Amino acid sequence: MTNVNPALFGDQSAGVERALAGLQAQTAAHDGAWGLGRADWQADLQAGTLTFTNETFRATCPVQVVGTYNTQDGSWLWGWDHPSVPAELARAAGKVRAFAQEHRLHALTTRTLSCTEEDAWHLTALACTLDGAQGAYRGPAGPTLVFMTFGKVALTSAGQG
Repeated sequence: MTNVNPALFGDQSAGVERALAGLQAQTAAHDGAWGLGRADWQADLQAGTLTFTNETFRATCPVQVVGTYNTQDGSWLWGWDHPSVPAELARAAGKVRAFAQEHRLHALTTRTLSCTEEDAWHLTALACTLDGAQGAYRGPAGPTLVFMTFGKVALTSAGQG
């Protein structure tokens, strides 16, 4: 387990640890069942999908963008106020914002915050739990990491549509 940042999560740190443990179990299950960790990825924000592919399969699922993490300056930008994220794909991020408002976690209610990549995973795990997602993924886009959650996975053979 990783250490949850008390400056971000306050008295909700134990719940965030549980959310991360749940996400780790989900990730292991996806990796074992269809090779999540060995797949290429592509997000289509217009279609609202996240697609994973390799030489044998194609996995497509609905996507939510939790936020982006800038590796150059250590900043996080929430999906609920990201200029590139359609409102319908920011639902999971919005649930974290509502949770943060309810629990007076003020650092999590601002558009951007300074944090570590580990913190970004904690934010994503919390979004995954609050939104009932089936998993999460971190995709690189240059120096930026896009943190996403995903819903039910539809698997097809690589040669099928």
